[in-house]
Amino acid sequence: MKTRVYIDGQSGTTGLQIYERIGKREDLTLLRIDEDKRHDTEERRKFLNGADIVFLCLPDEGAREAVSLIENPSVRVIDASTAHRTNDDWVYGYPELSPDQRAAIACGKRVANPGCHATGFISSAAPLVRMGILPADYPLTCYSLTGYSGGGKKMIAQYESEGREEALSAPGLYGLTLKHKHIPEMVKAAGLAHPPVFMPVVDDYYKGMATTIMLHNRLLPGAPSAMEIRDALADYYKNEHFVTVLPYEAARKTVYANALAGTNHLQLIVCGYEDQTTVTALFDNLGKGASGAAVQNMNIMLGLDERTGLE
Repeated sequence: MKTRVYIDGQSGTTGLQIYERIGKREDLTLLRIDEDKRHDTEERRKFLNGADIVFLCLPDEGAREAVSLIENPSVRVIDASTAHRTNDDWVYGYPELSPDQRAAIACGKRVANPGCHATGFISSAAPLVRMGILPADYPLTCYSLTGYSGGGKKMIAQYESEGREEALSAPGLYGLTLKHKHIPEMVKAAGLAHPPVFMPVVDDYYKGMATTIMLHNRLLPGAPSAMEIRDALADYYKNEHFVTVLPYEAARKTVYANALAGTNHLQLIVCGYEDQTTVTALFDNLGKGASGAAVQNMNIMLGLDERTGLE
């Protein structure tokens, strides 16, 4: 029997991307609500309870409401919103964090898909903390460059409209209050004692992301070199398919944030000079940073090869 899948929020950017990745799969049956009934609570309730797997591609309040409508105990949920990412009753959906994390996703009923900026941050910071290379109380600084698709339909329309503002052709720093909504999950998933100073930047390209943390090696236990940090990360991820660490020598050229657009892969690039190191996570904000990660989590929950439909 085919797995029944329902995307609540099917017309949003993430919902459309999930549909694009799974719409032609023969092992799934996609349940599609009529467009004119997608705001009808009782119709949504019917679809939410009639699926085996539900993707929530909604604003936070909408996601919480959707969960409250689910009465069928067999329904499993993957939430792409921020609503449940720090909730202890939900499994955080970054399987590469550890074998235990992947196992928790596999048997989880409620899985919170990571945020795009958070994915880039925890991919480097979390392993370094777990390996004892990065102290939990280290004063981390991070900047993260993203394509404008990360802002959803409204921002996409703004960037792609005729006669748009000239300012949009230049990088735009935002989140200037230093309270970006991804910070709580970044702190929790990475095991940090304090929030990082985090600066997101949006630029004039559709999709792709480069998230960078910056380290002073002399402040780390044992003052490891950049190459030693690179080798430790490579060993941490040695059995992973979607997360890889580039050879140290490969980190001597310009990194373009859209280099992995259209894939579900994430590459870590370690650069160093004397006692300074940077670690950059390069990936697609709509792939491993959103819909691709959601499909990967679904595959794990269904006991399938997690690469299914993502290559």
